[in-house]
Amino acid sequence: MILIKLLLAHLIGDFLFQPGKWVKDKEAKKLRSPNLYYHVLIHAALPFILLGKISYWWAALLIGGMHFIIDVFKLYFQQETSRRQWFLMDQLLHLLVVIAVWYLIAKPSFEIKSLLSLNFYIIVTALYFIIHPASILIKMIISQWEPTVNDGSGEITGEEETSLQNAGKYIGMLERLFVFTFIFLNQWQAIGFLIAAKSVFRFGDLKDSDGRKLTEYVLIGTLLSFGMAIVTGLLVRHFMQTG
Repeated sequence: MILIKLLLAHLIGDFLFQPGKWVKDKEAKKLRSPNLYYHVLIHAALPFILLGKISYWWAALLIGGMHFIIDVFKLYFQQETSRRQWFLMDQLLHLLVVIAVWYLIAKPSFEIKSLLSLNFYIIVTALYFIIHPASILIKMIISQWEPTVNDGSGEITGEEETSLQNAGKYIGMLERLFVFTFIFLNQWQAIGFLIAAKSVFRFGDLKDSDGRKLTEYVLIGTLLSFGMAIVTGLLVRHFMQTG
């Protein structure tokens, strides 16, 4: 409960109670921006309010102080070309602070040995397989059928040249992670929803390309991706039940 409250306080403070004009003002004025201090004050007040105990005043001050330090580093080192990286790093550091404060308050007892069980290694191995090696395997299998499409200028190019860079790879990774999670949770109906959603978004591409080869290429890749995720999920459930 304490961890959930701390996470909620962070989400409210960083997203709900931080208008876009505050962000722009902080980036422009940095330490001279009063909105920076308002933002930090909110992040110190919210944990104190949600936790509901005066004895946790130190936790609120710690979260507020660390939030100030992290945000200042971000403001001074962030460049226009690195906004995305610094945003992710900023959120990760804030999350680590929240977890550290929760640990200091709750003092949970657990052993590292209990985490490094057989099931842990089974899940980690499966996740790594569907994220990286599966992508390479699928690409190698369907590379012999890679179609070419007309980009509208008379040039004949591969499909990857007419789409976002590495978009197909990341879409495949995400869909396999979703399928694996649904299998792990025994929610087979959700996989049907995922297939339907992808079909809807892909329909325009396949229709506009007016190419049977591209349709078959996408279908083979999708079936291989879903198939690998399903088999991996079933194997993980089997090994965890019998192990």
